[in-house]
Amino acid sequence: MPNTDRAFKLNWASYSVGEKRSELASDHSIFVGDLAVDVTDDMLMELFANKYRSVKGAKVIIDANTGRSRGYGFVRFGDDIDRTHAMTEMNGVYCSTRPIRIGPATPRRTSGDSGTSPPTQSDGDSTNRTVYVGGLDPNISEDELRKAFVKYGDVASVKIPVGKQCGFVQFVNRADAEEALQGLSGSTIGKQAVRLSWGRSPASKQSRGDSGHRRNGMYYG
Repeated sequence: MPNTDRAFKLNWASYSVGEKRSELASDHSIFVGDLAVDVTDDMLMELFANKYRSVKGAKVIIDANTGRSRGYGFVRFGDDIDRTHAMTEMNGVYCSTRPIRIGPATPRRTSGDSGTSPPTQSDGDSTNRTVYVGGLDPNISEDELRKAFVKYGDVASVKIPVGKQCGFVQFVNRADAEEALQGLSGSTIGKQAVRLSWGRSPASKQSRGDSGHRRNGMYYG
């Protein structure tokens, strides 16, 4: 998919504060989510460097179209012990006006390049763009659900089946759906924490047989 690598793969030598090409071999990185919109690379790096001496770089991901933060970033460590401690010690710590959420980061190397991507649940259909939202607050409307997801990219459709505490959000781009899966999984929408997984579009379902369940034209596995 066009721009998929651009959305997820970080060239730390080019983009990261405090990082050098010679340090790319060290891949002790973490994912940092729920970032406030004003958080910069420098702010993110300072937050971690004040506590962990081995911090090598930090990067806040910016939307290429809007120039605004996409609400997540990455921090790279030179020491895996510091990385492990940060995974627990920094979770919920405030950066600017919001508590951050920490998760593992998955290295991605293509054509000799090095990058880091947020982890997402595996899905066999690389064209699937539908996110299943479980444990949904019954008082949440489709418009409110859309607002929670639209910061990750263009949303094609949102559906909350009547009487069901779940919803389906279909993105225009697969990469944006992957980001939403990582960024919103376990977060609170309305008054309840939601659980996210890949949904199934009708086209995807037809090619898979009856492995999923149908709900108003969308499917979940």
